[in-house]
Amino acid sequence: MRHDKYLKMYESAVKKLTLAVLILGIFSSCKLAREQGNSSFKGLKDYYRNYFPIGVAVSTKTLAGDEANLLLKEFSSITPENAMKIEAIHPREDYYFWKDADSIVNFAQANQLKVRGHNLCWHEQVPGWMFRDKAGQLVSKDILLQRLKDHITTVVKRYKGKIYAWDVVNEVIGDTDEEYIRNSLWFQICGEEYIAKAFEYAHAADPEALLFYNDYNTERPVKRDKIYRLLKKLIEQKVPIHGVGLQAHWSIYEPSEQELRDAIELYSSLGLQIHVTELDMSVYPWEKNKRKKRSDDIDVLTPELESKQIAQYDKVFNIFRAYKKNITSVTFWNVSDRYTWLDTYPVPGRKNYPLLFDQNLNRKKAYEKVTNFRD
Repeated sequence: MRHDKYLKMYESAVKKLTLAVLILGIFSSCKLAREQGNSSFKGLKDYYRNYFPIGVAVSTKTLAGDEANLLLKEFSSITPENAMKIEAIHPREDYYFWKDADSIVNFAQANQLKVRGHNLCWHEQVPGWMFRDKAGQLVSKDILLQRLKDHITTVVKRYKGKIYAWDVVNEVIGDTDEEYIRNSLWFQICGEEYIAKAFEYAHAADPEALLFYNDYNTERPVKRDKIYRLLKKLIEQKVPIHGVGLQAHWSIYEPSEQELRDAIELYSSLGLQIHVTELDMSVYPWEKNKRKKRSDDIDVLTPELESKQIAQYDKVFNIFRAYKKNITSVTFWNVSDRYTWLDTYPVPGRKNYPLLFDQNLNRKKAYEKVTNFRD
């Protein structure tokens, strides 16, 4: 009898415990569902789903570990930072180095990310063989154009159907007010013709890819007007160009709202798409030429600098959203303040803080600002 009594008590306790566990499980599931619906579980790509893809420049090191986890949560597009530049992917005339570029494209394919290719023709990071013969003399126009065609055709065809947009020609507009086309070796040997040819070669290699001209300081009025002049000419010549890339290597001091709006409207008037291709927001004024770090260079993100950065990010993203019919992609140049090219340029060794994630990959206050909006 006593045994039966204890057995009934045990069964009753088990039933109560089972019920408690069930209720707790339901509660936990509901709590998790609420949290997953909460904004803390949304990434940049989710906030801007109805606007444009949000991308980021990467290296092969970005594709593993905590940065990769952040990338997949926050971004829907990637751009190889350096792996597809001529010097990296085609270091010798008879040799292509595919490993890094392939790794990035394969990562994107495996994770359903879009890829912007960067870049096919630039005056920097080009190996010397491109412009010279075995005797060290500059090659002829015909030889250089053939080398450019071979390079673009080989690279674009390899990634046909995997890269949806290319920065075809990069930074050909001169920096001084008087200089129209940059006096690079491309220009010295070929004149302006290489610009149109690069687009034609890329289009022939992948007719479905979107092709962009890409440059910096695209909002400064003098350079803006020179870029417009080039784009208009290409369009009139029926060159296969689909858009203009605003690199957006900006700072807390520029561009102004009016400069940015004017640039977007001017380029859009040509019927071109606009991609923001290399966005970062330096906490220091613009400098073009490299220099050594000075004793008065402050490389701490002070509250004052952070406040200005928040305001600048807020301003430009308000403008991006206002022109969502014209802007069809926004890409950041690097994932976080842990690594940024601006730590080495223009002042090597001066720490910069230009992105939306800090050195520990935490969201900065500027992140909250650019995601705090109503559709």
